[in-house]
Amino acid sequence: MGFDWAFFIERIVNPGAPYLSALGRTVTMAVLAMVLGLLIGLVVGFGRLSRYGVIRAACAFYVWLIRGIPVLVLLVMLFSGMAAAGLFRFSDIELLGMKLTASFQAAVIGLAIHEGAYMAEIVRNGVQAVARGQVEAARSLGMSSWQVTWRIVIPQATRVIVPPFGNDFNHMLKTTSLASVIGVQEIFLLTEAMSATTFKSFELLTVVALNYLVLTAIWNTIQGVIETRLRAHEIDRPVRTWWQSLVVYLSPTPGSTERRA
Repeated sequence: MGFDWAFFIERIVNPGAPYLSALGRTVTMAVLAMVLGLLIGLVVGFGRLSRYGVIRAACAFYVWLIRGIPVLVLLVMLFSGMAAAGLFRFSDIELLGMKLTASFQAAVIGLAIHEGAYMAEIVRNGVQAVARGQVEAARSLGMSSWQVTWRIVIPQATRVIVPPFGNDFNHMLKTTSLASVIGVQEIFLLTEAMSATTFKSFELLTVVALNYLVLTAIWNTIQGVIETRLRAHEIDRPVRTWWQSLVVYLSPTPGSTERRA
């Protein structure tokens, strides 16, 4: 049996409502996990820079522990392991008229916990990249610690944080496929179920691979535009709109390549 091009094109052109629903679930899971992971990373990242040794040690232990546990193991521990041990059991809930399944909740939390450890290091490096002299100058003007953090440190650290953050989200979009192990109906699990009934495994896996490729390509473009806007001060004629940022990012000229580097 050869590659069924007719079936492949049909799945591309008309994926069906269940597949589109699974695709939306994949993107939603990635976005929620990334947002929660960023929040965890901000807390832990600043904790790593705390003046108190106990807080620094606790945050460092969290980073060391979570980065050493595979995502797949963490997801299964949260969803099945904790229930088996009688510690906690996820259950379906209704939120804003939407049903959040137990497996979906466990997947989002597990991915967020894992991402939080990596975001903590990204945040810590971003904060440390801010020149110490600028912080001291802000304090000499009478700014409080919170004012220095929000007005001086975070705006400048953002330019350092955004590129690795974007790369992590790109990775997160693909890591969501691991949630299929605990029963989340995302595009990979649905593809496996369809393969069992149609016996078109290679065609369907090619379709899902292309979907992941499109998702990451879209995000790469969005990330590039964001970085272009953040680095507008480095360009001779700073961009002022999102459309101008997109044009600068997609420009094939050598100058634009240097700006994206």
